[in-house]
This record gives sequence, C-alpha cells and structure tokens, in this order.
Amino acid sequence: MTDYRLFATTPKAMEDILANEIKLLGGKNIQLKMAGVAFQGDLKLAYQACLWLRTANRILLLLDSFEVRSQQDLYAGVQRIDWSEHLNADDSLAVSFNSKNNPAITHTHFGALKVKDAIVDQMRNRFGTRPNVDTERPNIRVNVYLHHEMAQLSLDLSGESLHKRGYRDTPVIAPLKENLAAAILLRAGWPAVAAQGGSLLDPMCGSGTLLTEGAMIACDIAPGLQRNYFGFLGWKQHHEALWQMLVNEAQQRRTIGIDKLPVIVGFDQDRRAVTAALQHIENIELQNKIHIEKRDIAEISAAESWPKGLLVCNPPYGERLNDETQAAALYRTFGEVLKQRFIGWQAAIIIGNPELGFRLGVRSQKPITLFNGALECKLLRLNIDENTFFEPKAKSQQERIEQINIRARAATTDSHAEMFANRLRKNLKKLSQWIKSHHIHCYRLYDADLPEYAVAVDVYQGEKTWVNVQEYEPPKSIDPIKANHRLAGALNEISKVLDIPSEQVFLKIRRKQKSTEQYEKINNSRRFHIIEEGGCQFWVNFEDYLDTGLFLDHRPMRLMIQQQAENKRFLNLFAYTGSASVHAAIGGARSTLTIDMSNTYLDWAKRNFTLNGIQGDHQFIRADCQQWLAAQTHCKPKPQFDLIFLDPPTFSNSKKMDEAFDIQNNHVPLIYNAVTLLAQDGVLYFSTNFRRFKMDHQAFDDLIIEDISQAMVPKDFSRNAKIHYCWKIYRQAHQSKIHTNTC
Repeated sequence: MTDYRLFATTPKAMEDILANEIKLLGGKNIQLKMAGVAFQGDLKLAYQACLWLRTANRILLLLDSFEVRSQQDLYAGVQRIDWSEHLNADDSLAVSFNSKNNPAITHTHFGALKVKDAIVDQMRNRFGTRPNVDTERPNIRVNVYLHHEMAQLSLDLSGESLHKRGYRDTPVIAPLKENLAAAILLRAGWPAVAAQGGSLLDPMCGSGTLLTEGAMIACDIAPGLQRNYFGFLGWKQHHEALWQMLVNEAQQRRTIGIDKLPVIVGFDQDRRAVTAALQHIENIELQNKIHIEKRDIAEISAAESWPKGLLVCNPPYGERLNDETQAAALYRTFGEVLKQRFIGWQAAIIIGNPELGFRLGVRSQKPITLFNGALECKLLRLNIDENTFFEPKAKSQQERIEQINIRARAATTDSHAEMFANRLRKNLKKLSQWIKSHHIHCYRLYDADLPEYAVAVDVYQGEKTWVNVQEYEPPKSIDPIKANHRLAGALNEISKVLDIPSEQVFLKIRRKQKSTEQYEKINNSRRFHIIEEGGCQFWVNFEDYLDTGLFLDHRPMRLMIQQQAENKRFLNLFAYTGSASVHAAIGGARSTLTIDMSNTYLDWAKRNFTLNGIQGDHQFIRADCQQWLAAQTHCKPKPQFDLIFLDPPTFSNSKKMDEAFDIQNNHVPLIYNAVTLLAQDGVLYFSTNFRRFKMDHQAFDDLIIEDISQAMVPKDFSRNAKIHYCWKIYRQAHQSKIHTNTC
C-alpha cells in the first residue's frame, strides 16, 4: 500500500500523548508539531488513526504543499490536484481554511471561497457540472493551512472532530471534551491502574465523560467505533472492505474487553447531570456496568469491596462558575474527603485556578499543563497518603473556622473522636437531672475535659437546639493538621451525640485575649435566635461575634439579681447586651439604668427588653463607664442605686476611650466611684474573668468585701473554679445577708 503523509491535530500540550498513541498504532517518521503530530503510514494506518486515536481532533491526509504570495497562487496551487481522483462531479464538498502571517490572504472566509472556486471550476470545466457545498457532512472535506507563504493542502479524513465519539446527546453545563478527558486519564496512568484491576471513581462526574472514556480505555473500546460519519466515507479512494475489517476487529476487541471492566463509579449532586451520564453510558452499551448516583461531594466514599484505584475529576473552576468563594469551599470539602476516605488511592484533578488546588491540602506531583478550550489548566496528580497532606494556611480565623466546618462534614469517627463522644454522653447524663429540675435551657456541656480536645461546648435550647463551640487555640508546637483534624472530629461527634444537623453547631476560635475580643464582629449574618433563662427571654447570635450575647457562667449572678431586685433601683455597668438588666426588670426593679460604650450592644439590650415586654423607668446610656462614674461623683445630688452590677472587661484599648483600661490597675477607682452611687443599704456586685486578678483589699478598708466566687460558679462550670471571680461589696454600716442561687 501507498504510504501517505498524515497529520493529526490535537489541543496544545497534548502533542506528546498523541505521538505515543500514533507510535503504538505503528506510525512512522513521527514528528511533534505545535497542536499536532506529523507521521507517515498506509491507508490502514490512516483508518486506524481515525478509529483508535483518543486524543486527536482530526486526521489530515496531505495532498500537496505550495507557495502562496497572491490570491492567484492559492487558486493555481489547489488546481494542481486532479480532484476527479477524490470526488465525483455531483458530489459535495466543504472547505476549512486557516491563515497565519500571510499578507496576501488575511481573511479566512475569502481564502476558503478561493479554494472552493478552484475545485469547482476544475470539475465544471471537465465534466460540465460542479460539486455542491455541504458544510455538515460532505463527501470530502478539504483543509488548507496557510502559514507565512507556505500552504498545506489536505483531505480531512475525520470529517468532523474526533472528540465527537457518537455517544453524547444530552448537553450539560461546561462539558469536558472527550479527547481532553482521555488525555487526563492517560496522563494519570489509568491504563496501568485498570490493568491491575483498580477502580475508577469520579466524585463530580457531570455527564460522565471521564467515566465513559475511562471505561473505553479499560475495555479496549475504540473511541470512534460508534461514529456513523467519517470524512473518508464519501472519498472516491475509500477502501470499504479494509475499513469494515478494522471495524469488525474493533468490535471483537470490545467484546473481549468488556469482561475485564473494573469498578467504575460516578457521583454528582445535580440530578440532571446524573440523568445525562446514565444516558451516555447506555449509548455506549455499558448500562449496569458503570454505577452512577446522585450524591453531594461531602457524602462520597468508596465501598469496602471496591479495589483502590484512581479518583479523577474535573471540578468547577472559579472562572467557570463565576463564584470563586463557592469554588474554594468546594475544594476544601473535596480535600477533606480525600484525606479521610481515600487513603491509598491515586487522584487526578484538572483545575483552572492553581489557588483552588492549594485548598485541597494534598501535595501533588509536578502539575501538567493542559488546555480546556482556550483556558490553561493544570492537571494535579496526587497520591492520597498522610505524607502528602498539609494544612492550607487560612487567611483569617473565619476562613480557618470554615475549613474545620468543612472537614467536620466529611469526618468519620475514629478512636479519639469516639472517646470525645463518650465524654459528651457522660456529661450529658450527669447534668440531665440538674438541667431538668432547675429548668436550665442553656448550659456548658464540656470544657476541655480531655487534653486532646481543648474546646468548650455550650448548648442553647430554644425552638431548636444550637451548640456554640469555642476552641482554646492550640499552642504553636501542636501540628495544625492534627489540631484541625481533632477539632473537626469533635464537631462531627457533637452533631451525632446531640442528634442535631451540623448547621446548628457553630465554631469559634478563642485566642489569648489582648483586648475585648468578645465584642469583635467576625461575621454579618444578622441571624438571631430566642432562648429562655429564669423566666426571661433573650436574643442570641451564634455567627457574628465571638460570644453569643449571653454569658452562661453568670447565670447564678443574674438569677440572684432577679431575686433581689424587687422595688430596687438597678445600675448595670459594662452592660453588654443588658441581660442582667432584663433579669432585674423581670424581678420587679423600680428602675434600671443600662450603660455600655457600644451602640450595637445597647440596641441589642433594648431588643431584649422589647422581647420581654418590659415597660417603665428603664434607661440606656452610651458612655465610657469609667468616665461616666467619675463624672457622677461630682454631681449634686448624686444618682442613687440600691443594686449595682459591675462586670468590666479584662482589658480594653477601644478608640472610643481616652486611655486603655486594665482591670488590675483600674479596679480600685472603678469600685470606689461605683460605691459612691450606692444608696444607704445598697449592694455592689463586682465580677471579673481575669484569672490572675488580685483584689486590693487594703485600698478598701472602709468597705465590706465578701468573696462569693464559689457560690457564683454554676454546676455546669464547676470543673473550672476560676471561670470568674465575684465579690459582694457594701459599706461598713450595712450588714446584709447574702442570698445566692446555686445554679
């Protein structure tokens, strides 16, 4: 047989893969070119290239090369070919024309018309009739590539792009072309994995392109076997018997190969994509051999019976979906799923944004460049092994929280997590009778009971059950991967033990305070929920601030204020969201005055009053409590209060203050100024959460200061006696007995 000069086109960066395919077919004189491979072979090889090449777009049979310096040169060069050897006068043709850097012909449509005219004129002059133009499925398709002054004239044997295998008939958003899918699988080593019986899994399979291509590779199915049109079928030199022999041989190889099909599985969260994938699998007659299922990425896992193999996917790019935030969260979830459920697998992931690949938290081999259309992509090849894991550095505490929440949704129970879960159950059982008998709706269930799980777990019960989890930030010596893994496991177990959705478990990172961090805004959800305590109702927020709006450890103090407030004038300093003021008002206080420096929290306090339907003499003042107290000492007459609650922050350097506030250095004048506002039999309750706080008793020799800390630590906080300190302070002449609530 005659040897032809052939050229196979392919997307950029896939030339070497295609060249290897051509070599395996028996191609000769193989040369890699830009976006294609030149080679030589007989007609059989040309047919095999159309039938078997997985990464090619088109197979061109070179007819001639000639110089083009003018329009006439192009016309004359095309007419050098005897076109009656290739088509009949009443056949159809189409012309594809591309030009690069040729000054004579710059318009591709004009060039195509000139080529068509040359062929048609020759045939009309010889036969008195001319071929028709058919751009869809002509008898022959002529291809001209004009580069500088050299034109290459070819027949397109493929007729239409070879990536069209003939099985796709259901369009979906952002499909992956079949020859790119094949290139991904070949680059990822799928043929070797399949030969060893390994599984193929696509967790975001879309319309199933990677799965169908993977199945055809594993089963030795020719990618062109289902096509019903090739460019050579209407060519006068087409050898039908030879072609049919090759098709029959491919059919036999398919029949044998199907028996070797390994486990192939696809998941996707879009029901329409799943439907399309199932249809495409049916189109290649592999129904019941490839499993497709609707499942979210966080829910995917491999069955124990599936041999470990290759996990491959084309996840959404930020560019593709116009939502980089959503894409980043998806990749973080995907990374956690890989780390926790696919140890020992290989993975190949095609990405358009390298930053998104970093979010996976798994080191890859050297990325391989591929192109999805015009978009440059990177193929990441991963060995899912603990040695390749790393912790993507969060840009903020909120992003780290998001990462851990994602990991929690993908987490599975391990021995450490089970130990944590058992402690939760034990604590819940221990507190249950106390919770019931004291009508407790919000309580601390766990507080760093186990050194491996340094978190506080607070349960809030309203119309739903919510959990606020605070991590005590681990020291820098702790491996962040292990710390985040443990924390994610804890969140997962909390959801299971309390039988609530993960969306009702909220995580906060509590660092060593350098300022009033509980007042810092960390989000802007504006989602509030109602809870009850001691017959009072409160708005709480689990997402926007480090604290929720209600300090659970001060429950006994608030209840005591409620019990003692009847007909009293109550002053609440550093009032935060005004919860103590609400208790006083519900307890029958004659008046309340709530002071805080933050408009946000004063508005919150007002909303709490409205929620409880409280009316009467209840005022709210925005002020620096230090300055306000100092100013009141000079008033005549001074305002008088029967009950004062003073709960200042440990430290504050707010821009709203003239000077930084430090509880240890400033508590003496603060307390003295507050005491000057006490009525004759008035009582001041002073509290601080500063664990190293030392009361300066010598400075208060004219006051009675009773340490009531032990009585003010509720049962659910009793594991930590230093959660806060509390004192009852009054003048020497006042000898009131203390009444405390042991909740």
